Amino acid sequence: MSTESANNLKDVDAQNVPAPVEVPAPGNDIDVAAQENYFNRELSQLQFNYRVLKQALDTTHPLLNRLMFCCIFSSNMDEFFEIRVAGLRQQIKYGRETLGSDGMMPEQVLGEISRVAHEYIREQYDIINNVLIPEMEQENIHFVRRREWTEAQAEWVRRYFDEEILPVVSPIGLDPSHPFPRLVNKSLNFIVELDGKDAFGRETGMAIVPAPRSLPRLVRLPDDVCNGGDNLVFLSSMIHAHTDELFPGMEVKGCYQFRLTRNADLELEDDLEDLASALRGELLSRRFGDGVRLEVADNCPEELVHFLLREFGLTDRDLYKVHGPVNLTRLMAVGGLVDRQDLTYSGFSPSIPRQIRIKESMFDAIRKRPLLLLHPYENFSPVVDLLRQAAKDPQVLAIRQTLYRTGADSEIVEALMDAARRGKEVTAIIELRARFSEAENLELASRLQEAGVIVVYGVVGYKTHAKMILIVRREEGKLRRYVHLGTGNYHAGNARLYTDYSYMTCDESIGDDVNKLFQQLTGMGKALKIKKLFHSPFTLHTRLLGLVEREAELGPKGRIIFKFNALTERELIKALYRASQAGVQIDLIIRGICCLRPEVPGLSDNIRVRSIIGRFLEHTRVYYFGNDGRTEVYGSSADGMERNLLSRVETAFPIEDPALIARVREDLDTYLADNCQSWVLQPDGSYIQNQPAEGEDRLASQLVLLERLTGK
Repeated sequence: MSTESANNLKDVDAQNVPAPVEVPAPGNDIDVAAQENYFNRELSQLQFNYRVLKQALDTTHPLLNRLMFCCIFSSNMDEFFEIRVAGLRQQIKYGRETLGSDGMMPEQVLGEISRVAHEYIREQYDIINNVLIPEMEQENIHFVRRREWTEAQAEWVRRYFDEEILPVVSPIGLDPSHPFPRLVNKSLNFIVELDGKDAFGRETGMAIVPAPRSLPRLVRLPDDVCNGGDNLVFLSSMIHAHTDELFPGMEVKGCYQFRLTRNADLELEDDLEDLASALRGELLSRRFGDGVRLEVADNCPEELVHFLLREFGLTDRDLYKVHGPVNLTRLMAVGGLVDRQDLTYSGFSPSIPRQIRIKESMFDAIRKRPLLLLHPYENFSPVVDLLRQAAKDPQVLAIRQTLYRTGADSEIVEALMDAARRGKEVTAIIELRARFSEAENLELASRLQEAGVIVVYGVVGYKTHAKMILIVRREEGKLRRYVHLGTGNYHAGNARLYTDYSYMTCDESIGDDVNKLFQQLTGMGKALKIKKLFHSPFTLHTRLLGLVEREAELGPKGRIIFKFNALTERELIKALYRASQAGVQIDLIIRGICCLRPEVPGLSDNIRVRSIIGRFLEHTRVYYFGNDGRTEVYGSSADGMERNLLSRVETAFPIEDPALIARVREDLDTYLADNCQSWVLQPDGSYIQNQPAEGEDRLASQLVLLERLTGK
């Protein structure tokens, strides 16, 4: 990196990143497969979480959105422990340790995760306690602690406890007939020290109080017991204040909150006879998997802490003592409890392209030319309108769609049900194993089936992650296929928060390809020949590698831009290394995990990696190849990960219209020009945040796109 570029970057606190990795010495004989040329997947994911946390300190974001970033960090860390840490522990437990591309064994990775995660979480609580809460106090938003309650507030809390908490709370004394309870994953609990004997003469000395899951963790105090402003109180504070009422006649010597994170990954056999039934059974076990992390109040006595660790089979490495609530994710409720629009992002109206506005029929608009929408800047409603019109159109004969995540009140689902009730052939391929949406998808499948939709659960062993809609319509005595292909889910809520492309076309070859893919998913038989789409697990990986190698053959004339959520697949990384060694200029816009080491002399001199973190979650997947002036651009549902390229059903679709190709390149160039929301990956594995050079204007890519596409 040039001195000028380095001066434009702001360093990340070195103690809060994984230990720097030694950069290979320059040389022409560098082995692209050598372990030192790869970053660890889990540690890279941790660094992404940290970049999210750092947004809480960025005062260009509104205050309540900064709080939201802090909460998102907590949610991300929860899933990281539930899935990634749990997976590493399972490898060790069952003697199935595997060496990562970086050469680290699971035990080594867990040790480094513990070191880094403890640093990050300490910083998170420092941000909450010493930055965000004081700033909210200045804005007259108060988290009222027990010691601060006025007499009127204390009386209101007492009534709330008696009327709302006491009837549903179930304290559990620990004795031979009451063993340690099975606590639900991530639930709020209290360990209580007691003195004295109960009504039966028992003297246990200890009890567990699970906080009722039906109650909010944060409650707004009524204005009539406060002196202005927004005043919030934690459920944990109310339970702390009245714990003695749960144990009448006994002395409560101490009450301390804790929270256990469990393994929440689902393990299903490949030879299932009934996937839905098996999944329903597994969902019950998710709540009670093996413990992987214990969070406990930092004032909890050591003997109680070690008692809990023994009960959950954990060690000090898995212990996180926190100075504040054990579940900061619950602070997401603040936005709904206070009406402070001045402290959040201003709203905007996603635009609708003129091509759609001037046509009453989506079919007419798509026939004129293919459509490309970039959500959330451009409205998701045309996708919904396409299905609604198809449901009512007597010329439409059949609709097929994949569903990965949709949301509880999905207009798309309503349109599919309407189409089925009107007698059209409607098929929905629902991926039951969409992580943490399994229960919702089971319910969705039942609703669709009741309406007459044919529901298929995809292919066991291969998650259906492709985003496809196929509509068959009779026009002038012939059948025409209309297609929607996307980089994101059919979830209207996500479409307001995630950046994703929607591509709509009636191209005959693409329509035929999509039809064949649906045939493969719903029927059985050999893989069919596909003309334009790449699809995993069959052709996507090999075709992607082939396109990278084609650019490598062009040498310095080659050009590659990839936009992924993650890059971990070893063969793709090796191909990119070889392309860089051949002189190809490569820019990778990777939001999260990146195992590729950029800008290493002799290995990846020509590869630059940046991560964009901002108001919206970057989710678009784009493959751009210069091809010596004959540019090829693909949108895709697939990231550069093993699971996407080798063991899922994914699609990559060509964007062939010259105007749309130019539009995608303009979008990519906007990301590459970002000098304040982008973080640049260094050869040693650290990330440095871009900053405008002296005299240079700030260029935040998401704000540029927002203004370009919505005028806001």
